[in-house]
Amino acid sequence: MLNSSTQDLRSTAIKFLKQSPSQRLQILKQLGIARYEFLTKIRLNEANIICTIQFLQYPNKLKFPNLIRADLSGLILDGVNFIKGNLSEANLQGSSLANADLLFVNFTRANLRNADLRCATLNETIWLDTLVDECEFGAGIGLTQLQRQDLQRRGARFNH
Repeated sequence: MLNSSTQDLRSTAIKFLKQSPSQRLQILKQLGIARYEFLTKIRLNEANIICTIQFLQYPNKLKFPNLIRADLSGLILDGVNFIKGNLSEANLQGSSLANADLLFVNFTRANLRNADLRCATLNETIWLDTLVDECEFGAGIGLTQLQRQDLQRRGARFNH
């Protein structure tokens, strides 16, 4: 059973996710976290309610994006900055993260099938049990040779 403050946070997150992208952006600006503009694009579902609560609960204490189990599938997130983000078990299937800054990102058990990571900066990333079938990496900026070989074995594509 949820306590009243948890229920309030959940209600606030649902209300936020029901807003239009421009209304969401205004809320993010008021909270001082407009740099997390990707929140204007995510769908209303259980995974994203939980994710959104974390951003709305303590907006002044956000340092790195915590996107564990978030559903970012099918979104255009080109150029996004998720440095030191935790994307463990996140669904990024079919998403475009071209030119994104993904340094130190944890992709453990994330779904990146059919995602586009061309020209993304991927230094110090973690790929444990990540699904990468048909994931497009371009040159794979910042990946070690070992990471590149491992990802290719699991179905990732590297085009130069």
